[in-house]
Amino acid sequence: MNVHRAQEILAADEKIEVDLNGLAVWIDSVDAGKGLVKVHAEGNPADARVVPARELEEVH
Repeated sequence: MNVHRAQEILAADEKIEVDLNGLAVWIDSVDAGKGLVKVHAEGNPADARVVPARELEEVH
């Protein structure tokens, strides 16, 4: 996914499902300048990591 879409998902009122290598994650923040997104595993906020936006996939 691109950084712009990650920002849209973060700002959305509804839940939009996002995966990181098959793991359901929540987007916590987006650093558009660096193309990085901070995410955490769904149901486990302690499992946070910063990844390139391109590694995220929107689930349809």
